Amino acid sequence: MSENAQLFLDSLWPIVEGAIKGTIPLALISFAIGLVIALIVALMRLSKSKVLSVLARIYISIIRGTPLLVQLFVIFYGMPSVGITLDPWPSAIIAFSLNVGGYAAEVIRAAILSVPRGQWEAGYTIGMSQTQQLGRVILPQAARVSVPPLSNTFISLVKDSSLASLILVTETFRVSQEIAAFSQEFMLLYIEAALVYWVISTFLAFGQSMLEERLDRYVSK
Repeated sequence: MSENAQLFLDSLWPIVEGAIKGTIPLALISFAIGLVIALIVALMRLSKSKVLSVLARIYISIIRGTPLLVQLFVIFYGMPSVGITLDPWPSAIIAFSLNVGGYAAEVIRAAILSVPRGQWEAGYTIGMSQTQQLGRVILPQAARVSVPPLSNTFISLVKDSSLASLILVTETFRVSQEIAAFSQEFMLLYIEAALVYWVISTFLAFGQSMLEERLDRYVSK
């Protein structure tokens, strides 16, 4: 067996372990927090209050108008200058969560608006409050509509989590960098990391397809 093949095999588990212990948890936690932020911001955008709507628009504009890498650096390297110092993991989670919140907010808002107005009127007819309508009627229907774009957002987040390596978070790409620096086989190790990301993304895409198919069963044709 050649040296490169042996290096590939020897480094495979450490890189996969970086995905299991770093990339996937980081993406899951950030996405979950980001969805909560997105729902709040989406409801603010739909609010009759101009103040809340404008604040939501500004937040979305900032998040979508600036690179994720810059957001990450502002939180990890910039905030210490104003007296706030965070460890790499919390910094990455905050940056990724805020980023997801900005993008997913528009997805959720569009999904809510896609629910027929008659659903709201039906809720009013049977005496539901606006909160009850949202929780029991509107959001469940909006959730089904938003599954494809939100799934794509999560898959993108898994890949974007590689940026966390730049603030010293130990994840898939960071592990491959460390091994490459030691072995000087940068091409091999970076391709190996790319393959791991590709396998994860492929499984997620497959899961997305299965979820969409399952949800479609409950939709009348």
